[in-house]
Amino acid sequence: MFKLLENYLRQNAEFDDESLSLIFGKFKLIKTKRNEILLDYNEVCKHHYFVNKGCIRLYTVNSAGLESTRFFALEGGFGTALPSLIDQQPAHEYLQTIEKSELLTITRADFYNLVDHLPQFAKIYRNILELGFITAQKRIYGFQGLNAMEKVKWINTYYPGILLRISNKMTASYLGISPSTLSRTKTKL
Repeated sequence: MFKLLENYLRQNAEFDDESLSLIFGKFKLIKTKRNEILLDYNEVCKHHYFVNKGCIRLYTVNSAGLESTRFFALEGGFGTALPSLIDQQPAHEYLQTIEKSELLTITRADFYNLVDHLPQFAKIYRNILELGFITAQKRIYGFQGLNAMEKVKWINTYYPGILLRISNKMTASYLGISPSTLSRTKTKL
């Protein structure tokens, strides 16, 4: 149950078996259905998730009802509505499984307790924050000058295999292009 999480932790910091045991004791396995909402729009985020199997996404819906995906977390990655988790204000976005998933969940209190008491876990948290920041910056500023083909190549680089797993609608909302443009572009790859 914890093999993927253990691999992630060991790749990013040095942990002894006692520390790993402490960390694993804070996580709980949950199994979700496809399209299950983990966090609703006005809820305050209370959990961090590690994806053992499946995929989760963070997205918003504008006043016209159009979805805009902000983040995907695939196997071996963490995902949450981080601003809400940090400041304990309503998320103003949704967190959803987009496949039948197995997630390791940890409460906010337990997560920050590990950050405060295990320097190695604080390093993991820093890695999560840095990766989120870098990915967001590359996506936001990089997309400004990219055409559809360049955006599709970008997502292939940063999320290998995602075009085969995720619907065109969700992927297009992440890339800021229409689903039909994504379909046409994918055929040219």
